Amino acid sequence: MASVHVVRPVAPRTQADRVVVPDVARGFAIFAMLVAHAVPLLPQVPGAVRFLERQLNDVASPLFACVMGMATAIVLAKTRLDPHGVRAVIVQNVIRGCILVVLGVWLQTWGSWIAIILSFLGIVLAVGTPLLLLPTKALVAVIAVVVVAGAPLNAFVTGVVEPTMALPGSLGATFLDWVFLNPHYRVTNLLPWFLFGAVVFRIGFSSRRLAWTMLILAPLAWGGDFLIRRLWSVQRGPSGSYLDTLHDTGLVLGALAVIMLLATVRAEAPARFIRDVFVPFRAIGTVALSLYVLQVAIVAWLAKSGTLVFSENNYSAWILIVLAVPGAGILWWRFVGKGPIEWVIGFLSGRYRVSRSPRPERSSTPA
Repeated sequence: MASVHVVRPVAPRTQADRVVVPDVARGFAIFAMLVAHAVPLLPQVPGAVRFLERQLNDVASPLFACVMGMATAIVLAKTRLDPHGVRAVIVQNVIRGCILVVLGVWLQTWGSWIAIILSFLGIVLAVGTPLLLLPTKALVAVIAVVVVAGAPLNAFVTGVVEPTMALPGSLGATFLDWVFLNPHYRVTNLLPWFLFGAVVFRIGFSSRRLAWTMLILAPLAWGGDFLIRRLWSVQRGPSGSYLDTLHDTGLVLGALAVIMLLATVRAEAPARFIRDVFVPFRAIGTVALSLYVLQVAIVAWLAKSGTLVFSENNYSAWILIVLAVPGAGILWWRFVGKGPIEWVIGFLSGRYRVSRSPRPERSSTPA
């Protein structure tokens, strides 16, 4: 018998109960990553285009962590009356987190110019899943504590540990880098977004009050970072700094608010149009991890080809990463279904169970 914590890996497009908001948000996040990773291919672009690229680069990782929290909360909610199911989900996510860590380390050796995020997300998934058993108020308190304490803790660890890291390739040094020291991603920076995704799920993806509140707060947070840096002539700082978190907050809240508001439109004509616009994002969102690995492989191949001239625009390579990769993801989603990397990780973690039934059942777990 299939259960909420062991399911058959049915193609996402056949799952009638998939949740729109996380799929679309994940799709937008992976598209933003593709654009960000292709920036070196177009060195000569107008300032407005470069500004947009920077915003997409900055929103991608926290939004991805946020959606991961949403998906985990959805699965846990379906097991809340089954203690064995809850434990199974926690164990499965710890295994999935370990696989992501290993996969991220492996991808880092491929020679791309991408700062691989998978190891960081793997630790966040393993650490964050048990925390989602907390009540909502306690979860909000944990978010506040991590946000407030994260920046000074990162600075403290950097000042104390980094000068003594004689063996930067050691396991301990690598772990410290993932959690506290990395200039691109840090567990202390991504964990609050993972937990926030669960809070959004608990309040409700259809809550227009929440969506409008986030839409109001988004420009205040983004603009606050901008004004503080301009008025006091300070730098935003590394990932996890207060200004970096304020900047990310504006971008993530804005993206989520727009997606949630669009998803709750009920008028028939605009709702139909919105559903059509959402389709490609839902498609690449359900195979996002596979697309991530695919684009790392392509970027590594481009980097090693010796044909790139980074002082000139390379439109063909840019199209390959930004348009062809998601295009491949849409076709895979349409004609095959579950992404290959998603399937393998689900199988290895015990999340998916292969069925020999000629007529697969629909999955009861949407994310």
